Amino acid sequence: MGDLAVGARSGHEGPEERPDETAAPAVDHDGGSGGSSPGGGAQGDGQNPQPQKQRSFWKELPLLIGIALVLALLIKTFLVQAFSIPSDSMQNTLQQGDRVLVDKLTPWFGSEPSRGEVVVFHDPDNWLAGEPTVTPNALQTALSWIGLMPSAEEKDLIKRVVGVAGDTIECRGTGPLMVNGKALNEPYVYPGNTPCSVDDQGGQFKVTVPAGKIWVMGDHRQNSLDSRYHQQDRYQGFVPVGNVVGRAIVIAWPPTRWNTLPVPDTFDQGLSVTAPAALGLTGAAPLVLWRRRRVAAGITAGNPRVTGGGTDR
Repeated sequence: MGDLAVGARSGHEGPEERPDETAAPAVDHDGGSGGSSPGGGAQGDGQNPQPQKQRSFWKELPLLIGIALVLALLIKTFLVQAFSIPSDSMQNTLQQGDRVLVDKLTPWFGSEPSRGEVVVFHDPDNWLAGEPTVTPNALQTALSWIGLMPSAEEKDLIKRVVGVAGDTIECRGTGPLMVNGKALNEPYVYPGNTPCSVDDQGGQFKVTVPAGKIWVMGDHRQNSLDSRYHQQDRYQGFVPVGNVVGRAIVIAWPPTRWNTLPVPDTFDQGLSVTAPAALGLTGAAPLVLWRRRRVAAGITAGNPRVTGGGTDR
């Protein structure tokens, strides 16, 4: 999406070389005529081959523009796309009008969203109902088509992932936000906001994230219509992983706001729940050991050649 610098030479290649007209004709030492015979190779046909002219820059320009557009479209589709922040729901991490670059490549390799990531996702179930729709002009439409501007037709949102499949998330009172029984220290929450909102529209909740879903919240907690306030829709406020476009990795515009968007340290405190299989194995181990001892004791009692001491006599 950067400018493509192209160097081109003009079509003029300098004066055409001509054979020396003053040169004496070759002498046929065999008594023939002065001109060389065809195929003799002494002088050839007397002319150099015409050099091929280079196409002018202006003739190559449409081709270069076409290649640039194709590359930009491929980058937008598979690698990185720019998105605009339309609201204040992610302040102060993101400000209205910021442009962020979203990594679209990683999900192609099967990676799913992780806790703490800022992700862009398609509207799950009319979360943006009633929001004003901006009508783009022709230039904006063209730029959005090649990924330099977000498309006005796409209904996308941007929030922070606070829970993934299997997590239990809870808000009581003003907080803190609890994930699998552990309190999160959230320095990214908008100054003056509380981690949890005290209201009866969804601010107080306890949910467990089902498989294939995530739970998202805005950093401006008291100004974000996120998963909390859509618990009555068909996904109960959860966002299907398939709706996730990608992870926002950097603020690209304006230059004064340039910054990366790393996962905060608060999500590195071992929030994962113990896997059910591990719990089952831990619970079954004593039972298996007890059964093995019972079986061994029964064999010893029924075999007179086996003594309590151990070796076979």
